[in-house]
Order: sequence, then C-alpha cells, then structure tokens
Amino acid sequence: MDSSNHWYGHAHILAAYCGRDAVKPPRIAGIVQHGWNVLHGFGPGHEPPVGFVKYVWSDTSRRRGQLIGWRDYAVIGSPWAYLLAQQPEQPGERPDERSGTIFYPFHTWEQGSIEGDHADLIARIKATEPGPVTVCLYWIEYDMPEVRGAYEDAGFRVICHGQRGTFWKGTDPRFLYKQLAELRRHRRVASNRLTTAIFYGASVGCEAGVYGPQMDFLEDRGGFDAKHFIQRLHPGLHAESIEPDLLAEVTRSELGLDQLLSPAELSYELGWSTATP
Repeated sequence: MDSSNHWYGHAHILAAYCGRDAVKPPRIAGIVQHGWNVLHGFGPGHEPPVGFVKYVWSDTSRRRGQLIGWRDYAVIGSPWAYLLAQQPEQPGERPDERSGTIFYPFHTWEQGSIEGDHADLIARIKATEPGPVTVCLYWIEYDMPEVRGAYEDAGFRVICHGQRGTFWKGTDPRFLYKQLAELRRHRRVASNRLTTAIFYGASVGCEAGVYGPQMDFLEDRGGFDAKHFIQRLHPGLHAESIEPDLLAEVTRSELGLDQLLSPAELSYELGWSTATP
C-alpha cells in the first residue's frame, strides 16, 4: 500500500466504514487523495505510478487530472465524508451551541519550509475574531518553541491534532477524529489560506473566514503553490466572513459529500472484495 494512504488515518477510517480491521487496514489497490487542492488531487512529487488507481474525492479532481492526460481515476468521496457518516453530531455540537474560532495558520511540511510573519498574522486574528481563539498548528510548528510560544503569548489556546505519519510510522489514526471534535466545539473556522480545514469546518456547520498575511513556500514547487490561482478560482471564499451558501456549495463538491459509496461499493473499489456490489 502507498504509505500516503495512512496519512491522517485515512485508510483506518475507510476500513472502519467497510467493516474491516480499522487498526490494521487492508492494502488499498491504489492511492487515495490525501488533501484538498486545485489540481488533479495529488501533490508535488506525488505522481501516482501508471496503472495505479487514483482514488479522488471529487469529480472536479478527476476532470483536472484527465485534462493533463492522467487516467485510472475513481471518484469515491473524501475519507472525511466517511468519517462524518460514522460520527453523527452529538448534543452540544450543534452550531448554535458553539463558541469561538479555531484558526489554522498555513503550515510547512516534512519536505519543505515556508516563510511569513506570525506576528502580523496574530495581530490580524486579534483584530478580527471577537471570541476565544484556538490556534491549531501543524506538528512541525507546534514543536517549534518560538512559533508555538508566539501564539500562546498572544493569549490563544494552542493545540495540535497529531502527526500524519511517514512511511507507515508515526501516524496518529485519530487525527481526523480530533479535528472533528475541535471543529464541532467552535462557531467559526478560519485560516490565512483556503485549505482543507476550511472545507472540513464548513461541512460540520462552522462559519468560515480566509484572511490575513499568507505564508509562502521557500522551495520551487513547480507551480503547485497556486496561491494566486486559488484566489482567482474562488474569489468569494477569501473574506473575513464567507457567504454560507457559496461555501456550502463548494464544500459539497470538493469534499465529495454527495459521492459516498455504500460499504459494499467502497470495498469493491478499494480492492477489498471481489463481489460485485
């Protein structure tokens, strides 16, 4: 199995939905899209080998991939959507019972780095968010005392959902469960870039905002950074308060909330069953 299928506990969530072993998920016969992007569903340096099925969240990703000549796509919806199907909303998690904002600063990753002014972002958050603020840092920034300390010194609650893992090691299979619990306790979700977390929050009823100084990648990503393209593609999703109906429409499409398969269908698509559903 491609190790990225385990990132954020995706394989574990899909296995649980299908009634399989969620602790040791069976091998997936292809590569699952691991995060939202405006390209073909996969990140830089992560081109799936020819012949491997590309399991993407939405038909939008499939169309973009086929425009550049890629094939072997299967649209299955996002693992997040399957998590929501297994974790219905509980009392105390309804939008009218929540408070505060959870903010996700745009972050670095294991094979790259970013630059930006956290002080400027902190000032913008303070000027925008009236209620209590939780800042969720990626594990790399969370482990940097100077970054984590800056947000703590600003009076924010600072958390981390865990590690996505590398080569089947270090994966926190409860990552998305933790993220879901946090989103369901906050009224708003916000970030300084349009990212996966904004759509996750919107899918569970959070109001949303995308604003503030954006961080920039230092390395050449072959155009994948796509900062300005995203702004042109979704201008209405860049505001301190995003219009709810527009956000809901894009969220449904990009997360594949209307693409969910039955357990039998998903098992067949992932190569876990030979029985035609």
